[in-house]
Amino acid sequence: MTYMQSWPELGCVLLQLLLLVSFSQTEESLCRQLGDPEIPQLYRDGDIKLGGIFYFHSSWKNVENNYEHKPLPLQCISLNFREIQFAQTMLFAIEEINNRTDLLPGISLGYSIYDTCGSIPRSLKIALALNNRNESLSSNSDTQCTKPVQVQAIVGETSSSPSTAIGTLIGSFHIPLISHFATCACLSDKTKYPSFLRTVPSDYYQSRALAYLVKYFGWTWVGAVRSNDDYGNNGIAIFTETAEQLGICLEYSVSFFRTDSTEKMQKVINTIKASTSKVIIAFVAHLDMDVLIHELSNHNMTGYQWVGSEGWISDSQFAAVDKNHILDGAIGVSIPKAHVSGLREFMFDVRPLKSLNYDLYTEFWETLFSCKFKQENSAENYRECTGYEDLTGVENSFTDMSLMPIFNNVYKGVYAVAHALHNILGCDKTCNNSVQLDPFTILQHIRKIHFKTKEGEDVYFNDNGDPAAKYEVMHWQPRENGTLDFVTVGVYDASLPFEKQLSLQNKSLIWAQSSTKVPVSVCSEKCPPGTRKVLQKGKPVCCHDCVRCADGEISNVTDAVTCVRCPPELWPNERRDQCIKKEAVFLSYDEIMGILLTTAALFGTCITAIVIVIFFRYRKTPLVRANNSELSFLLLFSLTLCFLCSLTFISQPSKWSCMLRHTAFGITFVLCLSCVLGKTMVVLMAFKATLPGRNMMKWFGATQQRLSVLGFTLVQVIICILWLTIAPPFPYKNFREFKEKIILECALGSAVGFWSVLGYIGLLAVLCFIFAFLARKLPDNFNEAKFITFSMLIFCAVWITFIPAYVSSPGNFSVAVEIFAILASTFGLLICIFIPKCYIMLLKPEKNTKKNMMGKGPPKSF
Repeated sequence: MTYMQSWPELGCVLLQLLLLVSFSQTEESLCRQLGDPEIPQLYRDGDIKLGGIFYFHSSWKNVENNYEHKPLPLQCISLNFREIQFAQTMLFAIEEINNRTDLLPGISLGYSIYDTCGSIPRSLKIALALNNRNESLSSNSDTQCTKPVQVQAIVGETSSSPSTAIGTLIGSFHIPLISHFATCACLSDKTKYPSFLRTVPSDYYQSRALAYLVKYFGWTWVGAVRSNDDYGNNGIAIFTETAEQLGICLEYSVSFFRTDSTEKMQKVINTIKASTSKVIIAFVAHLDMDVLIHELSNHNMTGYQWVGSEGWISDSQFAAVDKNHILDGAIGVSIPKAHVSGLREFMFDVRPLKSLNYDLYTEFWETLFSCKFKQENSAENYRECTGYEDLTGVENSFTDMSLMPIFNNVYKGVYAVAHALHNILGCDKTCNNSVQLDPFTILQHIRKIHFKTKEGEDVYFNDNGDPAAKYEVMHWQPRENGTLDFVTVGVYDASLPFEKQLSLQNKSLIWAQSSTKVPVSVCSEKCPPGTRKVLQKGKPVCCHDCVRCADGEISNVTDAVTCVRCPPELWPNERRDQCIKKEAVFLSYDEIMGILLTTAALFGTCITAIVIVIFFRYRKTPLVRANNSELSFLLLFSLTLCFLCSLTFISQPSKWSCMLRHTAFGITFVLCLSCVLGKTMVVLMAFKATLPGRNMMKWFGATQQRLSVLGFTLVQVIICILWLTIAPPFPYKNFREFKEKIILECALGSAVGFWSVLGYIGLLAVLCFIFAFLARKLPDNFNEAKFITFSMLIFCAVWITFIPAYVSSPGNFSVAVEIFAILASTFGLLICIFIPKCYIMLLKPEKNTKKNMMGKGPPKSF
């Protein structure tokens, strides 16, 4: 996290640094440091010294500098028990190493631990102090003002922003800087921070873990609150990048710093209140979170689901101050639990602090027990400290060991330096004290070390100076008595394959406001199957409308981006979430139209059969004999076939039915028309034969009539054979006419073949009509030609209207049109040619005489 400084103080420090760098040979013979020396708060001499940088105080008193006098040293305030715990852990690790015989035997480690008061400029001065020594050295014009570094490695800083400043400064000197809690991903850049290492994972992995955690619970519409420093800004930047890849949108992202004004904090609160998202990502540093909780409590901001970073999620101190239960149900990632045996007892034994730094010990003791040691001439009324207060009965942030994972990071950092020194000095039973140590060599060895702690934990660094990234998923689970349990509900291990990195246990979680249901935080509800997402104009991608899939398309998943078109033989169901088989439609005997057409065909067949019976019964009468009984019976037979062939158009098309229906229709109709043409020719020739000098009937006798019928029919048979051979009709599934149905029909195969068959029928019909028209003025009693003319008029009218109706009719209606044309034209021939004769034979038998057939009379115009 970044520590915002006042410009006067920062300017003063930078001026001192500039003078220090530009300092050259003066009249004095001493090489000395300009400015006041920095005195360590905790110091112990040793063969090899380590540096420590912590902020025992969280802030300092603001003093206005007028630049007329030398600025006073910072007056630190707000004792920070957490940082004292970190320093205690460093002391514990050093003491433990000094007491071991298998690690650095015969070598004692010392330390110089400084308090930065949370000031970055002061951190820079302390880093320089650790690089140099505070004492002045004699010098002359022939001797360079150089001296060895004071410490071989530095443990600290706790936060990211001071670490970036220190890392930039001491990187050129290659002094190892090992942080236990500076998590900014920017610190992995070895070109900027070549000597920086850490025992805490980079925020790169933490931010990704938080994004995966949010995605796991289905929260796609979230807000973000961050510390306005390197920690918060870089962390949220990586989270945002990963969230966008996972389909998560940030409604807002606001930043603040603990020293911000009330107005700035009010803007943060107002942004949260005005939002619609119910999940808030809090990438906030420890000290900033303390400020945020108080602001949230003042406004009673309950009902939000908080997702926390490791900066605060595992700290039980926040749960203690959260009296309004604002953070109940919070979830986030934390450093895995750890245990350092003996650390708790060492940390609670604070008596050594008294000998190391009495002033720090006094302030610590007075703050811890809220008392004051007796002072002379003090009129203030305070509870007096005895120095024998019992620490075990105190409950505050110092006695809280919930940050043991971070203590363990400090512990591992000290041991990493010790193992590197052990290797450099070639230690076995003793160490080679003659080896000249330099920070660069130590840095190289620290990067390569790989050891196990006494608890069995592996410690090593990757090429970026980072440890293995592994987190626990921590959940703040409310209990019935109003307290909170910190429950580990899963792990995130970046070393595993992607799909296995986040693993959550199957536990029933209790969320904000003691709800057992997972909170919902979405900009738009999920689109159900059968719909697709359409983004709302001007809004993030998580805000969308659900649009029903178009005709012929489905979506069978939730939140589908596009709908998928069904295959041609399938069609969406009513919900449009599944493709189902289309209904196959054809003219069948079960539907009304099929029943009516079948009835009409059978009725026509029966009528024709009755006519045949009548003609057979009266076959020797003049009326039957005068009309060429052989052709009449052949014509009636062909009419029967015409009625029956229409039935082949009904039912589901098959390979054989498709070939049969068109060829049977073409041949039977040609046979029918050949007979009609023969009868027309007979009538015409019979009339012409009665004229003097004409003997035409010998050219058109019975044999010629049979041959003409056979010849005309044979031509159609040849056309049909060619059609069936070259490109026969075949069953065809028509998907074009109806979207939701399949029309089963017979494809023509060859349109030329079909129209040739139809055209030949038309040609014969036209010839019949012409010959009948020419014979229209025969005597009234011999009216065969007149009836044929009427029948041909009906036939031609039917088939002329058939063509446009057939072409324009959709699906099985075209089949019905064709059947209707067949039946209509067949009925026309049957009625016009045979019904009048049946009428005479049955109802007017007196006219069925040869005399009546041969009667002469004046013709009537037609």
